Parts: sequence; C-alpha cells; structure tokens
Amino acid sequence: MTTQTPAVHQDGQRAAPDEHVGALVAQLTADVSHLVRDELQLAKAELKTKGKEAGLGAGLFGGAGAFAFYGLGALIATAIIGLSYAVPAWLAALIVTLLLFAIAGVAALLGKKHVSQATPPVPQRAVEGVHEDLEALKGHQPEGKI
Repeated sequence: MTTQTPAVHQDGQRAAPDEHVGALVAQLTADVSHLVRDELQLAKAELKTKGKEAGLGAGLFGGAGAFAFYGLGALIATAIIGLSYAVPAWLAALIVTLLLFAIAGVAALLGKKHVSQATPPVPQRAVEGVHEDLEALKGHQPEGKI
C-alpha cells in the first residue's frame, strides 16, 4: 500500500484528502495570475527607473552639445582674432566666414548625395526579389534569368 503526500495550501494548512482537483487548479490559476501581476509591477517599476536615467542622460548630452556649439563659436572668434594680426580685422572675419560657408556648402552637397541614394525608402532589391518569386510561383520565367 502506497501513501500519498497530501497537498499543502498557500497558508501552510494541509488539504483534505477528498479536496477536488478543480479547487487545486483554481488555486494554481489564482497563484499564477498573482505572480504575473507582481512581475508586471516589477517590470513597470524597473522601466520607470530606467526611463528617468535615460531622460537624464539625454538631457546631459543636449547640454554637452550646447556647450560644444558655444566652444565652436569661441574657436571661430579665436581664428578671426589670430588672422587679424596678418590682415585687417574685417578681412579676417570675411575670410573665416567664407571658409565656414564653403565647408557648409560641401557638407550640404554630400548630404544631398547620400539622401538621394537612400530614397525612396523602400527596399527595392527585396521588393524585386518578391516579385520574381511570385512570377516563379505562377510559372513564369523572370526576364534575364535562366
């Protein structure tokens, strides 16, 4: 004769031997539901903390960018003042300004080139491949393919 170990409830009391399986399944379902809710609350709390940290980090990056922008302005002013020892101050400012506009123009042309290569934002090779696959499924031979 074998003996079964009786089930134990969450509160530590032993279950009666004649307790129905349905009650045990209901208890299991309630426990799993409670566990999932607790895990979701923990995930929310963790994401909230990480969101605050990410926001603070993004703000600090923005501040660093602003100070770098002001530093660039100071560097440009320094270049103008340094150049003014060789030429009049107005000419030094004009030379530095023209140099900055030339750099901006080159950067704009390079940016336009890269943007035009990236448009349209549709994966054309993948779309063409899908069309070829559809034609092959229909029984047609794609043009230029053997």
